[in-house]
Amino acid sequence: MDDEARPRPRGDAASLLATEDLGPYSQDELEVRIALLETEIARVEKHRLMAAAQRDAAEALFGRKE
Repeated sequence: MDDEARPRPRGDAASLLATEDLGPYSQDELEVRIALLETEIARVEKHRLMAAAQRDAAEALFGRKE
């Protein structure tokens, strides 16, 4: 099954963050939050690229799974 075809888990951290009220945060707190989120995005992107490389290597070795 393609990753896009899989249902997105409900209650994941990104969905919870997207609904949080940002009103109580100061500008400094928001800047810290943005830095943390950018770090997390970089971590997830690195993992995605590693997974894609592993998939590509497996497909090169065993052929593409249809």
